[in-house]
Amino acid sequence: MRHFLISALLFTITSVLLVLPAEADIAPRPGWVVIQTDKEHDALLADLKAAVKAHKMGVVTQAGPTATARKRGITIPENRVVGVFNNDFAVKVLATSTAAMIEAPIRFYVTENADGSATLSYKTPSFVFGPYLDDGGQALEKLAGELDGVFANIAADASG
Repeated sequence: MRHFLISALLFTITSVLLVLPAEADIAPRPGWVVIQTDKEHDALLADLKAAVKAHKMGVVTQAGPTATARKRGITIPENRVVGVFNNDFAVKVLATSTAAMIEAPIRFYVTENADGSATLSYKTPSFVFGPYLDDGGQALEKLAGELDGVFANIAADASG
């Protein structure tokens, strides 16, 4: 009987932990832009995709664990990583540093907060490409600065 009670207690605790939402709010950190919004996750994600297209960039990758976790019976806050780039920038970056292209696409991160709102975050292209400036020199620095502007505009349009 004691073994049954302990097993039941452990099952209950585990079940509760699997459905409690994790704190998803993103804190500012060096090299990141973090924009809190009043939008829900799905709306911010849709607005991000529209802004990417409007700024002549492409959604190259998308990944998020939420749906698969849900299928496993685990509830976590919505989140999606969206890789954004375009071929024009890819060719230009490659002309400055082959190694730097490991960082493309540059990613936006859309996360659901504890209050149901969503946050849009990303590492600035200048930060992402910073380690490759010895290879890419001023040309890569200039491209990263140009991408900083593009990503800031995408973020402003998506979050506004």
